[in-house]
Amino acid sequence: MNTTKPQPKRGTPDFQLLILTLLLVGFGLIMVFSSSSSLAVFNEKFNNDPLHFTKRQVAFAVLGTLVMFVTMNINYKKFKKLFIPVFFLTLILLILVVIIGSATNGATSWFNLGKLGIQPTELAKIATIVYLAALITKKGERIRQWKGGFFPVLIIVGIVAGLIMLQPDLGSCFILVATSGLLIYAGGASLKHILGCISLVVLGLALTLGIGSLFNSGGDQEQASKNYKVGRIEAFMDPFQDESDTGYNLVQSLIAIGQGGLTGAGYGESVQKLHYLPNPYNDFIFSVIGEEFGFIGTAIFLLLYLYFILRGIIVSLRCSDPFGTLTGVGIMGLIAIQAFINIGGVTNTIPITGVTLPFISYGGSSLLVMMLSMGIVLSISRDSNRPMKEEQVKSVIKKDYRATV
Repeated sequence: MNTTKPQPKRGTPDFQLLILTLLLVGFGLIMVFSSSSSLAVFNEKFNNDPLHFTKRQVAFAVLGTLVMFVTMNINYKKFKKLFIPVFFLTLILLILVVIIGSATNGATSWFNLGKLGIQPTELAKIATIVYLAALITKKGERIRQWKGGFFPVLIIVGIVAGLIMLQPDLGSCFILVATSGLLIYAGGASLKHILGCISLVVLGLALTLGIGSLFNSGGDQEQASKNYKVGRIEAFMDPFQDESDTGYNLVQSLIAIGQGGLTGAGYGESVQKLHYLPNPYNDFIFSVIGEEFGFIGTAIFLLLYLYFILRGIIVSLRCSDPFGTLTGVGIMGLIAIQAFINIGGVTNTIPITGVTLPFISYGGSSLLVMMLSMGIVLSISRDSNRPMKEEQVKSVIKKDYRATV
């Protein structure tokens, strides 16, 4: 006699979240073409092919969509069993990339596999989120304790952040730490412990910068890296003080957004992307959006992006499983924080850190990991959309009836 209990049927993925994800990816492909075609067509390095970047991004978008659809049909609870091996694999990759990785813009963040580049930091973000969600769920109320709850979680975050800073990649490190802080707070950690850690981090950064300014005897490369970081701070304070050097990137970005005016120059008509903006298809793609679509178009885009993030958070909060809720909130928090840092940097709201705009900027590793992440959130959404049994339906009807009476 088979005594195995029948597994409850899973619900359908959240349709709104799925459509919003595909819309953002589609818009990203359109903007990658607009911002990169005029540069690639005049560059022999890219075979004078205006579709060089677009074709690569389309390939990753197709692969990412397949990954998303496969992932959303896998029960998200299975990822809880894989969090330890995947997390330690990520740590190994972060160590290896510092040793044998390829340097780009002063950071050793990439593995070059032929014509493809893999950035382990992107995988580290989602791996850390899943690891922390599983760990916090396991600890339960103990997360409010320092020794047996909060401190071990803090060590995990510190190890990953430290490995990322060895590259060094300040922007990704900040995103990871901020997302982890959000996840830890959502998991019920003591606000006193969180504020204390924030104070220590700020104090540590201040001491590091202060000591670094006193001892400038490092090598030429180290000194150039320090000057570059200081230049970003100076550019944030007053980008027009040195328009041709430290403030150049930010000034060109502000000019692009300003030239967009109310209605924009029109799709494909950006002037600043023509060898003025650095990496217009990557870090500064939002500036191109501002110039081509203006205030109205940019506002619509931001409202759509905001609704997408809120929808993902709502879907996650509806999940009956704490692990699912924390994972979903962590993923949507990651997207929101990274988007804020990218947009805030190019609009001079915060210092530029050189991170991509999720789903929009050119970058295969980033897009693949984001699509994988949304597959997990869509899998979580199936929990709240699960069909109710007959007795559950009757219970809900009774509650509604009593409420009206």
